[in-house]
Amino acid sequence: MRKHYWGIDLGGTKIEGCVLDENMRSLVRLRIPTEAREGYGHILSRVDNLLRMMADELRCELPSHIGIGTPGRLDRRSSLLRNSNTGCLNGRPLLCDLEETLQIKVRLDNDANCFALAESLLGTGRTVMQREDAVAFGVILGTGVGGGIVCNGRVHVGAHGIAGEWGHNRLFENGEACYCGRKGCVETVLSGPALERYYARRSGGVRKSLQEIAQSEESDPLAGETIWRLLSGFGRGIAGVINILDPDILIIGGGVGNVEALYSPAARKEIEKHLFNESLDITVVRPELGDSAGVFGAALLTARKQR
Repeated sequence: MRKHYWGIDLGGTKIEGCVLDENMRSLVRLRIPTEAREGYGHILSRVDNLLRMMADELRCELPSHIGIGTPGRLDRRSSLLRNSNTGCLNGRPLLCDLEETLQIKVRLDNDANCFALAESLLGTGRTVMQREDAVAFGVILGTGVGGGIVCNGRVHVGAHGIAGEWGHNRLFENGEACYCGRKGCVETVLSGPALERYYARRSGGVRKSLQEIAQSEESDPLAGETIWRLLSGFGRGIAGVINILDPDILIIGGGVGNVEALYSPAARKEIEKHLFNESLDITVVRPELGDSAGVFGAALLTARKQR
């Protein structure tokens, strides 16, 4: 019997499911709206509906286990979900409730870890990660800032389940307040909304999207200043991660990761200013899998023994 790997990416606006074959080729991919406004119980039923739709599409029985990626992380002590941008999931025993609803075993992990796993093994990092001891750090720069660590082909979650959460390291001592209760977190500086707020403050209330800011970098001095804030803040923040983890590859995902300047020599110099090493000798790359990374990573959670 051929091995299939089932995964679901549980997002705030959509739920996507896929089934990969033993060669990691997609057999089916389906999306449905999350309908999060209907509440926690409704989201659980939507996941169940999608799982059964996938089984019907393949004309097969439900799997014995499935990987599910979601924003937020399970608290190791309480088994409750924390820090999800789908607010009704927070404080809920999501893993337990999913297993009860679906009546199968669930491997639940953060969406940043799923992104890192998929891009490392199937996407832009697949050549580098062929070496058994290779380490990848997948960066999320978007509405929030997070990350995932992959080593020896597995996600590293850490003793507290927070490995890769560099977005809540302090970047500025007296910076902007963060939802986590601290001030000056990386996320309050480098996330897309934070950069847009910075431009609006500096321009006296003029609002531009990050894409517009990046496109006008050369012609608008305040746009150039905002992009420089991104490069300098990213350099300082990510150098601390590299000094500790020393990964073989750095993969930048999320909407902010589309800013071309992040891959420039100037950006590398900003990282090198804060490195213990004299130069940055690893590749800094864009992802290849697009919005498929999350659901592929969720399926990969079941393809190998993950901690």
